[in-house]
Amino acid sequence: MDKVQLSYSRSSGPGGQNVNKVNTKVDLRFHLESADWLSPELKEKLAMKYKTKLTADGFLIVRSDKTRSQQLNLADAMDKLRHLIHNAAYVPPPPPEETLEKARRRHEAAVRERLREKRERSIIKQGRQEPKVDL
Repeated sequence: MDKVQLSYSRSSGPGGQNVNKVNTKVDLRFHLESADWLSPELKEKLAMKYKTKLTADGFLIVRSDKTRSQQLNLADAMDKLRHLIHNAAYVPPPPPEETLEKARRRHEAAVRERLREKRERSIIKQGRQEPKVDL
């Protein structure tokens, strides 16, 4: 929590007259470079993946004005930040060998079919040409 900067403002979300009086919207600013508990690779991945959410100062901005409660919006913003970090850290498992083999066979079959159709088309066009007469 000490690595994030929080600011509260009036929300445009649900709440009726409450939104005109209470600062419930949460803007969470997380400085990516000063997060020493993240690996440099993960920081770089976060910066690339969420470059539209980064400021020029290097802050990752997360906003929440989902509810009428400041505490619930804070929890929602923290959850969003956690979700961003987990998404960037996720590495999908490699595909199984069977899937790779199926894809290779499918590709080879498609190449064979393309060449067969090309050959057929060539024969059709050769049949339209005038016969060559040798004198």
